[in-house]
Amino acid sequence: MTPDDKVLTDEDVELFLDKGYVRLRQCFSVDAAEEYSRHLWDRLGYRPDDPSTWERASIHMASHRDIDVKAFAPKAWRAACELIGGEERMAADKPYPWTDGFIVNLSLGADEPWAPASGDTPGWHVDGSWFRHYLDSPEQGLLTIVLWSEVVHRGGATFVATDSIGHIARFLATHPEGVLPGRDPGPDAPGFPYAELAKQCTEFVEATGEIGDVYLLHPLVLHTKSQNALRRPRIITNSTLMLAEPMRFDRPNPAEHSAVERAVLRALGVDRLSFTATGPRARVASDLSEEHERTKVEEAERLAALGHGAATPPVM
Repeated sequence: MTPDDKVLTDEDVELFLDKGYVRLRQCFSVDAAEEYSRHLWDRLGYRPDDPSTWERASIHMASHRDIDVKAFAPKAWRAACELIGGEERMAADKPYPWTDGFIVNLSLGADEPWAPASGDTPGWHVDGSWFRHYLDSPEQGLLTIVLWSEVVHRGGATFVATDSIGHIARFLATHPEGVLPGRDPGPDAPGFPYAELAKQCTEFVEATGEIGDVYLLHPLVLHTKSQNALRRPRIITNSTLMLAEPMRFDRPNPAEHSAVERAVLRALGVDRLSFTATGPRARVASDLSEEHERTKVEEAERLAALGHGAATPPVM
């Protein structure tokens, strides 16, 4: 890839380094989004035109199919490669899976007064419920928020704490034994003190946008759901980009540091950092896995009863 082929501008990269995110517009078409999500309501068992059928305010749907991001959303693919230091730094096996595991916010918190993002907003977290976290964890090189519906102010957008990288990085740097996902400590590792870390943050954005927009987030950025006061269905997916190797913050040639690595160094106020994980790099059993499998079976049964299967991802 030559400099002329780059998707991200210098301003985009600077925003990512400083605030931990970048927004890419029109990565895929409205028609492509409709095609890929065409059985969403059948899978839920809800009617889009009848809110009385919406039994749950917010639903994490199961994933049935992967999508070829490189073909479906090449702009997002190329931008992700630019941020991690090149496609060769992706994991070889399913490095960047986008799926149809839609996250649907129908009316979360609609019965309560609207509250803008703050350190007191509930639910702040970093993703990765299935692995033990380290400062250099390869399991999550980027977090991606894909907008399959229009997402508007007060309409259930993801809140992003744009000054959180330093707070999370400092916590992880002081725990080379590893940090367990969630909030609860284990016998040999702490959990994340999310409430305490979030209260140190003062800068927030609401990840609104049009169908086909994609947000690329630094893996150490705190984020959470927001209220859907408008009761307009908000449909997104979250996808994790996996790296082939742990990140490095002390590369012999500083120019080889990825933007993801540079953002950590900038947030910590250092040019280089030697980090060695002292605990095991291990998967963690997650209650979400069992729930996912149960949801997958339920959705498949509804589709079978209607005589059709999951949507086939369009190739563009």
